[in-house]
Amino acid sequence: MLRISWTERKSNETVLIRANSRRSLIKTIRKRQATVLGHVMRREKLEHLITTGKLDEKRGRGNQREKMMDGLKRWLGSGSSTETMTAMGHRELWRNMIADASKHGTG
Repeated sequence: MLRISWTERKSNETVLIRANSRRSLIKTIRKRQATVLGHVMRREKLEHLITTGKLDEKRGRGNQREKMMDGLKRWLGSGSSTETMTAMGHRELWRNMIADASKHGTG
């Protein structure tokens, strides 16, 4: 068992290397986000309109927030929103994209 004193100043990366472990939480989160988003996009209800940005809303102050679609596109390695949206409509294609991204994608 790996023991590191709380007084040692070790970075998370150093601890993960010593424990022969990898970060998997981000990958799990992205996979679940993609699964839920695919489900929402196939339904075409209010959630679909909100996610695709087809509802008019007042823009808040400050920097523009990153949309969930942008993060998933980057994780999936998808080039365009159209490609991602088309894949979401086809359940098997979407599952394959998620499976490939969880094997090769970055956090």
